[in-house]
Amino acid sequence: MSELRPDLAVIADHVKPGSRVLDVGCGDGELMAVLRARGCDARGIEIDRSNVSVAVGRGLSVIQGDADTDLVNYPDKAFDYAILSQTLQTARAPDKVLEELMRIGQRAFVSFPNFAYWRVRLSLAWGGRMPVTPALPVSWYETQNIHQLTIDDFRAFVRERGITVEQAWFLTGSRRRGAAAANLRAEHAVFLVKR
Repeated sequence: MSELRPDLAVIADHVKPGSRVLDVGCGDGELMAVLRARGCDARGIEIDRSNVSVAVGRGLSVIQGDADTDLVNYPDKAFDYAILSQTLQTARAPDKVLEELMRIGQRAFVSFPNFAYWRVRLSLAWGGRMPVTPALPVSWYETQNIHQLTIDDFRAFVRERGITVEQAWFLTGSRRRGAAAANLRAEHAVFLVKR
């Protein structure tokens, strides 16, 4: 088994074994495979047809769908956890997707690249061009990220909607960072939220 992406490893470490999980934007099912091995009832929704094929080929329960339009088809509180890893910034309507996550899951994990990370700031300020980093690996014209956000943006976003942050993890590569100055020092963030 390949090593999990750092934000997925954080999520996998904090999902209780045996939980019911919906992984929204599950990619090729990398996280779902780990959760299933830990006794979770893991299901996925993924927009990319080739990723769906890979996940189904692994024996995972994944359907092709769009987080922006298809989450309305899931019943209220059907899952212990709804997971949105590296997908919020690609949604056409991130506010609606987050509301659906909060409706579908008892809790939700949300991870995203932090656009306020100091290397991103320097690249933009000094280079004058959209940054290409390990967390933002493709050029502006190739990226699926249409709503870049920062850790402070996300904190304000959930606070305005009455959503509680239960836990947060901040990462640079696979190294964990403290909460102090995370908006500047962390390349990625993972939040566990509930309503």
